[in-house]
Amino acid sequence: MEYTRIDGINKPVARLLQGGVMFSAEDRDGNFRLLDACFESGFTAFDTAHGYGASERELGAWIEDRGIRDQVVILTKGAHPNKSEPDRVRPEFIRRDLIESLERLQTDHIELYLLHRDSRDYPVGEIVDVLNEFKEKGQIGIYGGSNWLADRVQAANEYAAANGKTAFGAVSPQFSVAEMIKPPWEGCTSVSGAQGEADRAWYDENEISLFTWSSLAGGFMTGKFRRDNLDSFTSYWDTNPIGAYAYESNFQRLDRVLELAADKGVSPSQVSVAYVLSNNPRYHAIVANWEVEQIPDNAAAADIKLSAAEIAWLELKTEEKPA
Repeated sequence: MEYTRIDGINKPVARLLQGGVMFSAEDRDGNFRLLDACFESGFTAFDTAHGYGASERELGAWIEDRGIRDQVVILTKGAHPNKSEPDRVRPEFIRRDLIESLERLQTDHIELYLLHRDSRDYPVGEIVDVLNEFKEKGQIGIYGGSNWLADRVQAANEYAAANGKTAFGAVSPQFSVAEMIKPPWEGCTSVSGAQGEADRAWYDENEISLFTWSSLAGGFMTGKFRRDNLDSFTSYWDTNPIGAYAYESNFQRLDRVLELAADKGVSPSQVSVAYVLSNNPRYHAIVANWEVEQIPDNAAAADIKLSAAEIAWLELKTEEKPA
């Protein structure tokens, strides 16, 4: 496992984070077993959210039970819309969600706090102000936006600089070899492919850390989906990525991932995760180990390095495969 150092967080941050969307209150033993296995394999950073059901409570209970709060990094998110409150990127909702997240996680601070969505017509200064309140109290290490575009992050940071506030230090967009053609969920943003190059360039230039989700494009980059078998999938977790990623340009990228994986003697999943990490040393990948058996394969991806030429080839920018 590789780790980074980020200003505002006083411990190493694993470049691979275990996602927490799968944790349910009905299977605490299974949750703890999975989290134990992740921790033993070097996963010391965990992604969760106020809107992930019991996820925060289960993660917090495990951290408290194992007595390892000083060894783990928590990334959680708030201000996600719901049916009764469709636009919650407002100070009152941010404040409420953050306080509830601290209680659920059984902690007095969160290393990484991100807003799950953006509300582009809302004044960014008021958002920075409320997040800064928690930062000044020591309840947030760094803050930022999940599914925010670079222009809004830039506006937030310009406001912060002009008003003596802390700037956004992290962003969590979708990023993978596959280009997100249609958002899998409303309000999602991506920095994949040509559409995301300008945003990535701005984040890189301004040294913003990225915590990217769906490095495997919802499983598309594992090779389970083929041009001739899309009609055979019926579950939500399969049909959702088909709508977002199953297009010819991405099948061409997948063909190259499969070829490069065979050449290197690794799995397509490992190549896909390595692609994210190899793009920039400040990039991190949130991965979803649903089963203990998946953990070693995903953890090993952090040790695979792709060259700039290999990255360009996977992105269909060059025709000749690098030697």
